[in-house]
Amino acid sequence: MGKEIERKFLLKSDGWRSLAKGTKYRQGYLNSVKERVVRVRTIDDKGFLTIKGITTGATRVEYEYEIPEKEATAMLDDLCEKPIIEKNRCKIDFAGFIWEVDEFFGDNQGLIVAEVELESENQSFEKPEWIGDEVTGDPKYFNSNLILNPYTKW
Repeated sequence: MGKEIERKFLLKSDGWRSLAKGTKYRQGYLNSVKERVVRVRTIDDKGFLTIKGITTGATRVEYEYEIPEKEATAMLDDLCEKPIIEKNRCKIDFAGFIWEVDEFFGDNQGLIVAEVELESENQSFEKPEWIGDEVTGDPKYFNSNLILNPYTKW
């Protein structure tokens, strides 16, 4: 069983933009209830199926499997709840941690968040100067909730 422990933050500046090139992600949800999320995602020419459990604090159970990109694309187009999440992800190495900055498009245009994955919830880490307020516990920032309540409608 895999576990994911991550903290999520808003950004307070564009200081991250020159630090990494983004990769296009498309993702959708076959099931987006809080107890169990089933996500389909394409990253470049790869497909993934991910199952996540309920979030407690900054932790949740996670299982992820690579699937054929053509099948992932078909699921995104034909089976997933709409709108599909479209974003560019930049991975930035800072002080021994990889920060993932997601810049959203489509119905979530204008939203930019950064996440850092940790080994434990109480692990200390240094924040880059461009990191703003923490939104880890705010469900409106969960990707699975952005299909029901897109950022452009806030």
